Amino acid sequence: MKLGARILKTGIAIALSLFIGQMLHSPSPVLAGISAIFAIQPTIYRSYLTIIEQIQGNIIGALCAVIFVLLLGNHFIVVGLAAIIVILLILKLKLENTIGLSLVTLISIMELQSGNFIQFAGIRFSTIMIGVFSSFLVNLIFMPPKYENKLYSKIVNTTEEIIKWIRLSTRHDYDHQLLKADIKTFKDSIQSMEQLYTMYKEERSYFKKVKLERSRKLVIYRQLNLTAKKALDTLKRLHRFENELLQLPENFKQSIQDQLDSLIYHHEQVILRFIGKVPIPSSCDKETNCIDKKELFDFYLRHVRENDDYDSPHLYHSMQIIATIIDYGEQVEHLDTLITSFHSYHQNEVSVEETHD
Repeated sequence: MKLGARILKTGIAIALSLFIGQMLHSPSPVLAGISAIFAIQPTIYRSYLTIIEQIQGNIIGALCAVIFVLLLGNHFIVVGLAAIIVILLILKLKLENTIGLSLVTLISIMELQSGNFIQFAGIRFSTIMIGVFSSFLVNLIFMPPKYENKLYSKIVNTTEEIIKWIRLSTRHDYDHQLLKADIKTFKDSIQSMEQLYTMYKEERSYFKKVKLERSRKLVIYRQLNLTAKKALDTLKRLHRFENELLQLPENFKQSIQDQLDSLIYHHEQVILRFIGKVPIPSSCDKETNCIDKKELFDFYLRHVRENDDYDSPHLYHSMQIIATIIDYGEQVEHLDTLITSFHSYHQNEVSVEETHD
């Protein structure tokens, strides 16, 4: 089990909210701790949005609680009816993420108490908001997340594993069941990469130069994710249509193997080039294409002409393999162009620390 930053921040936020609640002599500081749990978020930007939404949701919960108590009392049936109304209002206003804490606010205010009810409701509402603001403060100050490092490392690790399997698949030297299981793992990794990309995208920059660099990086990371997905698509096609691949003429199979070897090597080089581990080639040395699409297509057309049955599924499946490889190659070439362009504007400005799962 790994102790992550969010777990630590949740604990700190709870402790801070309880401390502030006690310092302000709140009669129920535990409510601040509960609200801190609901309000903690993985990014500063999401934490800011949460504060805005929680304020609105808690105001709705508090107002409904006051209105129902003053008009109908605080019988448990009335509390249930008020909860239904709060949920409907929140859904109508599209504040679904605030339902839990809004209901906590409602129930805590409608709790049976003697004395000045309006003052009691104000104290309970303020105590709950202490937890919300404490979570935002913790998110702002303690352990700001470095999603770029996590994203790059996830991309590198996933892509490297996919590339290894592609290399083995072209040589038909692998365990089928193991590959099938790993393909499922790669799908989960791709989804994780997309989530990390969203987190990184939500991070905010406050200087114009950094904003410009981040906007270009976002384009590159989006393409890195897309290229990894195309590599996985290629691996899935090679695995699914292995029999069709084996039935191809020897020179055609060798061409596919050579082209894929060149393509995945180029893919590896481009990823390392992004962080400066591989130098950017000069314009005269740089290859425009990492695969020979014409050669692959010519081999396929020749294979079609030599095949008597034009309706054979074998031809359609072979076509899918070639089309997927060409698509993968074009995405790698586009990634290469983006990274080369990035370094022409931001020399030696990429600082990514690789982390390992």
